[in-house]
Amino acid sequence: MSRTSPHEHLRRTELSRRGLLKTAGGLTAAVALGGATVATAAHAAPATFTHPGMLHNAGDINRAKVRVAAGTDPWLSGWNRLTANSHSQSTWTNRATATIIRGGTGQNYSLLYNDIAAAYQNALRWKVGGTEANAVCAANILNAWSRTLTSIGGDADRFLAAGLYGWQFANACELMRGYSGFDLAAAQGLMANVFYPMNNSFLTNHNDACITNYWANWDLCNMASVLAIGILNEDSAKYDQAVTYFKSGAGNGSIAHAVPYLYTDSDGYALGQWQESGRDQGHTVLGMGQMGAICEMAWNQGDDLYSYDSRRFMRAAQYVAKYNSGGDVPFTTYTWGTGQSCAQSSQTVVSSASRGQIRPVWAMLHFHYNRRISLDDKYISAMYYDLVAPEGGGGDYGSDSGGYDQLGFGTLMYAK
Repeated sequence: MSRTSPHEHLRRTELSRRGLLKTAGGLTAAVALGGATVATAAHAAPATFTHPGMLHNAGDINRAKVRVAAGTDPWLSGWNRLTANSHSQSTWTNRATATIIRGGTGQNYSLLYNDIAAAYQNALRWKVGGTEANAVCAANILNAWSRTLTSIGGDADRFLAAGLYGWQFANACELMRGYSGFDLAAAQGLMANVFYPMNNSFLTNHNDACITNYWANWDLCNMASVLAIGILNEDSAKYDQAVTYFKSGAGNGSIAHAVPYLYTDSDGYALGQWQESGRDQGHTVLGMGQMGAICEMAWNQGDDLYSYDSRRFMRAAQYVAKYNSGGDVPFTTYTWGTGQSCAQSSQTVVSSASRGQIRPVWAMLHFHYNRRISLDDKYISAMYYDLVAPEGGGGDYGSDSGGYDQLGFGTLMYAK
């Protein structure tokens, strides 16, 4: 097995998907370039933001709408998972509250993640099925929270709430953008005034801890929230902040820190050890969903982070998928600094804890790498088809917060 050190942090900037689309004839040229890296000017947000342009673009929505109406699988199977979920019912009643607490005493954050799942699922039913009652329900949920929530508290976990529920809430809002009953201005205010300050604080200060103390997912969810807020609010500075952090941020969520060691397996597939692989597999799979969301949102604004740094994220996804679908993977001892003093800690083996955990994060990755850009994603493909498909969403994977860490329904929205 060959490997490279995490300290060989490649600060190369890829020719952006947006630039390719403008200068080389569109997506065909983007596919042809693949993972090549070239020097370009500093990153800049799109001159005009695309809407809808987060996890789903207009083409995704139209494809799902047409295929479901025709009764074609796998879209119909994905649709049936959506309509069977209790959160997708238009009778859902929101439980908006002024203060959400995650971590410590008085926790009530389940109110928020359940309502976000309901807003998102109702918005999907409206977009794909055209049912007005679902649009009304989604708008009512989002409006209530936008006008009511004023703070997010708790112990350090408050930053997880600000990150996870920030990008998810913004995605539900993006689907409802343009609907007459949805108060976009109120949602934009909530994102800018309640979520973003916490996202920015974490990415800047890391709760006053050693820069390596917090796992990659802490950075990733806050990066995803900043990116989503940038798109929802058409705020170029926030969009650029998230993309720049992805490429070169100091914390564990930036791409070279999240994927510190690279390998090639005996079958010739490129793999990348994930930063949390020595911790447990539930969190490694979570990482695929968080980084995947960042890449998909950027893709829909014209930036190809999926392929950044010679497709480093794909290498990680192949590594995580191979191990969680039963294969063996290499592991290099991972050492980092903890707490405020950066006391050293190490992991010497890949963790088998939660191995094979099912989360609805794989459809997005498979249909991008395998179908959009025609790459052999052997392990991702096996994980998706053999263990996960068709994907559900919040409410289908248990009642605790882990089952709501991803919005899901990738079979319906990404199958190609």
